[in-house]
Amino acid sequence: MYKVSFKPSFIRQVKRLERGLFEEILEKIEYLKNKENHYFLKVHKLHGKFTDCYSFSVDYGIRIIFKFESKSEIVLLAIGDHDIYK
Repeated sequence: MYKVSFKPSFIRQVKRLERGLFEEILEKIEYLKNKENHYFLKVHKLHGKFTDCYSFSVDYGIRIIFKFESKSEIVLLAIGDHDIYK
């Protein structure tokens, strides 16, 4: 199981999202804590300026970018639509 932490910018971005998504976001973060669920979440490595980061989808339009801080910790960096990759 991974420990999950959040960058302050991630929390600000979550607050700007539709309130109806909040429960689904929390559910997906809980899944992320268990490495066995990464396939289900379609976790994938990013490229370009996010070379050391990974991403997965909350729903069709919302993505979460994160990185592995250590072997036991994940840091959530950003959440939003495809514009978060810019």
